[in-house]
Amino acid sequence: MPGRRLDVRERQVIERSLAAGLTVEQIGEVLGRHRTTISREIGRNGVARFGSSSPRPARGGGVWGRPRRYRTDRAQRHSDRRARRPKPFKLTGALALVVGQLLLQDWSPQQIAASLPVLFPDDDGMRVSHETIYQSLFVQARGELRRELTEHLRSKRMSRKPRTGVVRRGLIGIVPISQRPAEVSDRAVPGHWEGDLLLGGVGKGAVITLVERKSRFVLLAPLPDRHTGLDLKAALTPLITSLPQALRGSLTWDRGSEMSEHASIAIDAGIDIYFADPHSPWQRGSNENTNGLLRQYWPKGADLRNLTHARTDEVAHRLNTRPRQTLGWKTPAQALDEALRATTG
Repeated sequence: MPGRRLDVRERQVIERSLAAGLTVEQIGEVLGRHRTTISREIGRNGVARFGSSSPRPARGGGVWGRPRRYRTDRAQRHSDRRARRPKPFKLTGALALVVGQLLLQDWSPQQIAASLPVLFPDDDGMRVSHETIYQSLFVQARGELRRELTEHLRSKRMSRKPRTGVVRRGLIGIVPISQRPAEVSDRAVPGHWEGDLLLGGVGKGAVITLVERKSRFVLLAPLPDRHTGLDLKAALTPLITSLPQALRGSLTWDRGSEMSEHASIAIDAGIDIYFADPHSPWQRGSNENTNGLLRQYWPKGADLRNLTHARTDEVAHRLNTRPRQTLGWKTPAQALDEALRATTG
């Protein structure tokens, strides 16, 4: 596979081959790698004897320093350390210009990431995740530019906690978003939802958020304790079954481990469940935008352990009766009612 990194087995072959006197060309042939790959690996992860990185003349002829000594364990250790090194998050060119302009208009990184595919449907180069925008803002931007842009963030923070390093177990038997019917993507009919969790502070509960794609109608439910697969199933299933059958078309979620019971949820709730691609928040843009609006009521780090259904219903009602520009200044409740009447005749 082109571009694949050398693994431990290949490094063991390199060590033994060098000890046997093989050249880099010969080692490359054995491993099916280009000779420059082998040479670069030895140069980066080998060490010269006597502490010399290159031979130099010595008295009486000969040289100080011998060819690099290559050891598998040391080479793998160096490679792993470099792989963990933080990588720069950079926005450049036209994409950086557009993102900067939208930030100055008080758009959140989530809103920008979700809207770019809509604003530039034919330009794949105009795509970026909200996390990359945050990292570019807090790491790449400096001085007055950084201060000016971060002033337009709702949180006004000048730093961001890393979101990397969290290992999630893969979900089994998922149906990817690529298999979702076309009528869902074009928002032609009501009844197709996007879902996610709005998290409080660490160990302080969450809120289940569902957004109907056509009308932006919101359903909320508290998840005050843990949010394991069984916890989510117990709260999400009755939330969906409270809907009429005409509004149980599909649900699109991200690949979080809280959806480990997705198969039984789909059966019990009578709804098809699809999963967005990894690191693709724009595929659930309505939900991402709604979660941003909900931070007005539950800021990051909020304690949601005592949250009640009455409170989540109240907040949902406020959002559903608020006019939205994307709906032609109708409220989500009005838009959903009109869509249902048009569908049922």
